[in-house]
Amino acid sequence: MTSEQGSSNVWALITGASSGIGEAYAFFLAGLGHPLVLTARRKDRLESVANEIRTRHGVDVLVRPCDLTDRDAVESLITSIDVPVGILINNAGYAVPDFFLRTQWSVERDVLEVLGIVPIRLAHAFAPAMLERGWGRIIHVSSLAAFTPVTPGGYYGPAKTFLVQAARSLSREVAGSGVHVTALCPGFTRTEFHDVLGNRESVDRMPRWMWQEAGPVVTAGWKAVERGREVCVPGVVNKTLRLIFMIMPACLRRRLPLSRMPGNHGQSDATASSD
Repeated sequence: MTSEQGSSNVWALITGASSGIGEAYAFFLAGLGHPLVLTARRKDRLESVANEIRTRHGVDVLVRPCDLTDRDAVESLITSIDVPVGILINNAGYAVPDFFLRTQWSVERDVLEVLGIVPIRLAHAFAPAMLERGWGRIIHVSSLAAFTPVTPGGYYGPAKTFLVQAARSLSREVAGSGVHVTALCPGFTRTEFHDVLGNRESVDRMPRWMWQEAGPVVTAGWKAVERGREVCVPGVVNKTLRLIFMIMPACLRRRLPLSRMPGNHGQSDATASSD
């Protein structure tokens, strides 16, 4: 089975689907003929996206608003989905615009919940049925921050590193089954993420050549998961940065004057998060 064969029977579940990369994946997969289950916190925005997709592509779209920081809500989301999910896009993200020790623990806990626990929980819920059917695609939207030198602040970068390793681990567990798992690691991507985080003015000073639109990121990630690649870093600039960080001696990495590295998500309806 390929993504084009029987696509109308293969549902895609996309978290953080209200804008940015998540929304772009919704339109992309609908264009391939896949019906969708969209989740994020903003019901009105989800409904707007769903209606536009139905009009443009004529596929079924289910809207499931959910606060992914709430474990009970996540379990309710899982049990509410009674369609055959064959594609899982774990895109929902969360960032804190302050240092770890100046942030309330409940906020940091939610960051780790959404970035780390929720993607693994959803994979654990839906991958077994993919294995039974002999086909599935799982994309964990991580970040170039997974490979950058460790910086002071919250745990966005470390959580993204965990997500890459989680994708690799699951990919090897299901190898040869027809289920592919990929960690997609974009750099600076034009979404609402930085507006919500409150650092739009500073990131807009970055050179234009460092930025990508959501569309090419989505396409690169899909090509990678179709080919069974465990990690995808889209764009020549991001690939080059990753290589530099990989070969750079630790003593130099510690001296780099880096602040927060790229975030990439498209969900945005909380002061310190995006979804």
